[in-house]
Parts: sequence; structure tokens; C-alpha cells
Amino acid sequence: MIDQLDAAQLDAIVHVLRVMTDPVARAIANAPIEDEPISAEEAQAVEEAKRWLEDQAPIPNEEVLADFGLTNEDFERMGRTPLKRNSGE
Repeated sequence: MIDQLDAAQLDAIVHVLRVMTDPVARAIANAPIEDEPISAEEAQAVEEAKRWLEDQAPIPNEEVLADFGLTNEDFERMGRTPLKRNSGE
């Protein structure tokens, strides 16, 4: 069956398998839906952000990362690397 798939279909299968075997992705997929009410301050902040975007272009993630001297590859690698715990924890 694999031989019958084109490159895009194989990429999709690889992605699904990675998600299925990644414990973090699995935990996120199984996390409960956020049901905490939104505060008035949070709702106001969302509306302000929407108004800002009416007159401004969104800032690409690459640009934000560059401000910190990072690339997308750095960001992806950091996401896959567990943080070291402090000895006091």
C-alpha cells in the first residue's frame, strides 16, 4: 500500500505517525478543553489586538525570533529539548 502513495500522501502519513508517537503532542491532543471564563480584561485585550491589526500588518514569527537572535530552526529545536530542572525543585 505504501508504494501506491504519492510524496504528499507519504508526508502526511509521516506527520501523523510523528504526532501519534510524540508524548507532548499526544498530551496536548488529550488535554481538556479550556473552559475557564474569559475575564473582562482579557476580552478587552483581545478587542484591542483586533483593532490594532486593522491598521497594522501582523509581525511574522521569523521577525520576532530574529529580534532575539534566533531562527525558526532554533525555535523548533528548543521545542524538542526538555528544560533542565533547577536543583531546588
